[in-house]
Amino acid sequence: MILYPAIDLKDGKAVRLLRGDMDKATVFNDDPAAQAMEFVAAGCDWLHLVDLNGAFAGQPVNAAAVEAILARTKTPAQLGGGIRDMATIEMWLSKGLARVILGTVAVENPGLVREAAAAFPGQIAVGIDARDGRVATKGWAEVTDVDATELARSFEDAGVAAIIYTDINRDGAMQGPNVEATAALARAVTIPVIASGGVSSIADLIALRDCGAALNGAISGRALYDGAIDLREALAVLAG
Repeated sequence: MILYPAIDLKDGKAVRLLRGDMDKATVFNDDPAAQAMEFVAAGCDWLHLVDLNGAFAGQPVNAAAVEAILARTKTPAQLGGGIRDMATIEMWLSKGLARVILGTVAVENPGLVREAAAAFPGQIAVGIDARDGRVATKGWAEVTDVDATELARSFEDAGVAAIIYTDINRDGAMQGPNVEATAALARAVTIPVIASGGVSSIADLIALRDCGAALNGAISGRALYDGAIDLREALAVLAG
C-alpha cells in the first residue's frame, strides 16, 4: 500500500483544514516546495497535492506553488482541486504531473472523466469526497444526493487509474479513518482505491492495509506535520 503525503495549498502555503472548513486552516509551511522535498527526502514514492482555493474557484489558483513543487522534485505527484475541463487536464499533465484528480466534474460531467481517461491512460483519478455516504462537490461546499459507492461503480468501465475516497467528517480531525466505509467502497469496485481522511497513526495505516479490501494507498497530512506519524517509519512498516 502506497503512502501519499499530502500538501494542501491555500494562498500559496501548505496548510491543513479541519473537516474541509477553509476558515479552519493551519499553516504548516510557507514554502510548499520545501515541504515536498522534506517528504521526498524521507523516501515517499508519491506526493498528493490539493489546490484548495482552486476547488472553490473551479479553476487553478495555486498553480505557482504546484509548479514550484514539480520543478524541485521528480517524485510522481497527483493533483486535485479546480480541474474541470480538458484544457486544464492537458495543461497540468504537460507540466509534469503524473496524475490529475477529477472530483466535482465526476458528478457534474462524468463524460469528461471518460474522455480524459481514454486520452490519458493511467493519469486520471476520480476523487470521491463524502459526508455520511453522500458525495460533496465544489470544495466540499455542496453535498449532493449522489451515493459515493454508486458513483464509484459508474466508472468501472472508464479506465480511471484510481479512486481517492475521502471521509470529510474524518479529514484533519486526527480521529482515525473510516475503515469500514472505505473498505466497503473498495470491495464494491475493481478500480484501485486510495483512502483519505483521518489517518492519524501508523496503526491506522496498518488497519487500512489489513482491512481485507483492495486498498491501493492511503493519504496522510496533518499527522505527518504534527509528528503523530513518522514518514520514514511508516514507509518502512508498509514496505514490510
